[in-house]
Amino acid sequence: MQASPLSRRLLPPLPALRALEALDRLGTAAAVARELDLSQSAISRQIRTLEDQLGVTLASRESRALSLTPEARAYAAEVRAALNRIAQASLSLRMPSRAGSLSLSVLPSFGMRWLVPRLPDFTRRHPEVTINFTTRLRPPDFAAEAFDAAIEFGMAARPGTNRLLLRPERVLPVSAPSVLKDGPVGLKTLAQLPLLHIDTRPTAWEDWFAAQGRETGPLPGTSFDQFTTILEAALHGLGVALLPDYLTEEALARKRLVVAHDAEPTSLGAYHLAWPTDRPVTPALSEFRDWLAGEAQGEDDPLPR
Repeated sequence: MQASPLSRRLLPPLPALRALEALDRLGTAAAVARELDLSQSAISRQIRTLEDQLGVTLASRESRALSLTPEARAYAAEVRAALNRIAQASLSLRMPSRAGSLSLSVLPSFGMRWLVPRLPDFTRRHPEVTINFTTRLRPPDFAAEAFDAAIEFGMAARPGTNRLLLRPERVLPVSAPSVLKDGPVGLKTLAQLPLLHIDTRPTAWEDWFAAQGRETGPLPGTSFDQFTTILEAALHGLGVALLPDYLTEEALARKRLVVAHDAEPTSLGAYHLAWPTDRPVTPALSEFRDWLAGEAQGEDDPLPR
């Protein structure tokens, strides 16, 4: 479908759009100039080109510094999403052998312990599909980032996504034996011990105590950004960690960790494969999703699909 004369007038030059996107992302014309290998005055001219074509002011110029307006920053976010889509389409066109590729965002610990050991079966069944992994601690923005799907943790689906349940996350409080020399403790005592937190789930301990029938306020303790680091902290006796059972099985069996409270593993959420609703499901994603559904069926979980 050809663009109308009106839409052609509203399609600014690509270099000007790249300059705007980079200025929004990097913050200064000097940083943009280094990234795009241009002079700062050339960056200023690119922004001026956009302003002249669109008929709006995009940046203030004080002390020779460029600062985008709030409206320009919102526009830059839309431009970034469009540029990412163009780059992804160009990559697929240049590399036809990767037409069956899948760009997947994966949670680091779950990806390493649950998904990767299962992948040889998928690659054997579907050698035509190439999976490109990126580890992310938080869900990607499908509108602005070139991901086909993501493995995420949570209870409710994010707006604009479909999802497939993989397995619940069952957690239990554990520590090094040196922290609990007399064995498991009661809930009151446990709440007074050094507790280890993970940044992506700031209320996990409160939610766990509530599931055991004990309400608490915010609980102090040291925070970590990933399960792999919090596991190491627990192994070295820094405190009690609330960890998924798939991460603690080996350490518990070898008695490098002990259970801090006599409670069954508690589910506070689940892992899902999520994909955007506003684009077609590619053949690669369809194959991967169907294979994952078969893997998930073998999980003993109480949650509905």
